[in-house]
Amino acid sequence: MNAVDGLHRPGDSPLHRLRPQVKIVGLVAFTCAIAATPREAVWAFGIHAGVLVALFAVARIPASWVLTRSLVESPFLVLALAFPFMVDGPAVHLGFLTVSEPGLWAGWNLLAKATLGVWAALLLAATTPVAGVLAGLSRLKCPEILLQITAFAIRYAHLTVAEVTQMRLARLARCDDPRFLWQAGALARSLGTVFIRSFERGERVWQAMSARGYTGRLPLEVGPAPASAVQWSAAMAVPAIAVAVAAWTAVTL
Repeated sequence: MNAVDGLHRPGDSPLHRLRPQVKIVGLVAFTCAIAATPREAVWAFGIHAGVLVALFAVARIPASWVLTRSLVESPFLVLALAFPFMVDGPAVHLGFLTVSEPGLWAGWNLLAKATLGVWAALLLAATTPVAGVLAGLSRLKCPEILLQITAFAIRYAHLTVAEVTQMRLARLARCDDPRFLWQAGALARSLGTVFIRSFERGERVWQAMSARGYTGRLPLEVGPAPASAVQWSAAMAVPAIAVAVAAWTAVTL
């Protein structure tokens, strides 16, 4: 899976050494705490962001890497910027702009929570290889069928992308650039060909695995031992802070 493990940054920091299953549980708990934080508690989101920045520093993840990968949330950013002009409510004047106050809060809520959620997911991806994430989910008793589908999708995604790229280059070499509606037929036929090739590849992979004694369970291993109580305590310390902050803001606001 190394070919598609581009987000993982190998290292020997305390976060890298934590077992994957404790990091996954910590990520879910931290994300839930962020979602439960009232949008009016701006200072609380500052604390959440500060905790994540500290964790990135501990893991030796550069800020440039985080900011570049954070562009994945661009659609949410566009929507957050549109909320002040789309939501009805009392008007607020910002210079030469007149926007909706509820829209401003809605946009801020989406931007803050989406950004923090993306940062938390990037922290997990940077400190845990894909195989480790799957192994951690297996330790957490995630259904095997879901793990297998995810593992094969990750393993062969780059092959499908490569095939689509090659077919596009072949069309361009033949002066067929399907940018217009009347050229949609060529694109549809290409996608159909990719689907058939992927289906046939799946059949071949299944037959090869069955011939090698595949029993329906992937050989995923987290390590020589499950996570210790110390690792669970360390991993849950950050979500505990986030939950305490969210609870405090819910009571005081």
